[in-house]
Amino acid sequence: MPRQARVDQRFVSIKDDKDMSLTSSIANLETPHFYFELGQLISSSGHPQFASEMLQLVDKLVPLTQLVLSEWTLDERQASPLAITLLGRAGLHKDLPLPEPPRRHDPLLQQMLEMDDSLLIQMNAQARSGPSRTTAHQCHLVSRKANRRCVIALYRAPDQGGFSLSELSFLKSLSQTLLPLLERHAQLHRQQALKNLRSWSAKPADALQQTPLQREFDERLSLGDITLSAREKEVCLGLLTGGTVPEMAQRLSVKNSSVETYLKRAAAKLGVSGRHGLAKWMVGA
Repeated sequence: MPRQARVDQRFVSIKDDKDMSLTSSIANLETPHFYFELGQLISSSGHPQFASEMLQLVDKLVPLTQLVLSEWTLDERQASPLAITLLGRAGLHKDLPLPEPPRRHDPLLQQMLEMDDSLLIQMNAQARSGPSRTTAHQCHLVSRKANRRCVIALYRAPDQGGFSLSELSFLKSLSQTLLPLLERHAQLHRQQALKNLRSWSAKPADALQQTPLQREFDERLSLGDITLSAREKEVCLGLLTGGTVPEMAQRLSVKNSSVETYLKRAAAKLGVSGRHGLAKWMVGA
């Protein structure tokens, strides 16, 4: 049985005046139309309209203003994000908040670092401060796979009121369907990004043919569904061929500290440490 998503109560404010309308919304789950829309969402995985299809499905059940989909890659040792990738957005675009690097003690980041199971967090408008674009009521549905977090951020305008307890419970249940779909969408997004990177790397100006080590490295990345930047790949290959940080820095025309940063990011994505760990990863040990 799938593990139940957890509701983080520290950020939840309960209002039960929406319960009756929610009951009728839940009843809509039994209709053929709901399953038709779910099918539309599934078929849009990996495509630009995925976020719009998800908003259309959820908004009919729990009223929303906006929706943002993202994937966070975390450095769990340093308790910080390595990258935040936007996977789609839908709703009132002129005020739509985009995922951005959080402050070190941001409560959402802390919950993402500590989570084991799927997580649901609500933060109400009155509990937030800052520019108007961050004052909406927020509900975040989060899943975890290794050091990746897939995030469905649901927003309501302040005058719409916060999410009720019954709505949160309903969204928690619905997240068991939505989060795996987002994970699949994120996987397809990464695969497309990797294809684009390979296409860019294979431009005619690159006269040198791939070495067997490069081909094997790319194959291991593909098997692990891992995407590295061009520089991250270069420093990993340099390390595997016995290169030192100063040598790689000179070849890439960057500072030693930049090479160390590329290595740190790559190591976090691969889940390894040092040259020996990278070599073991290459042979599948």
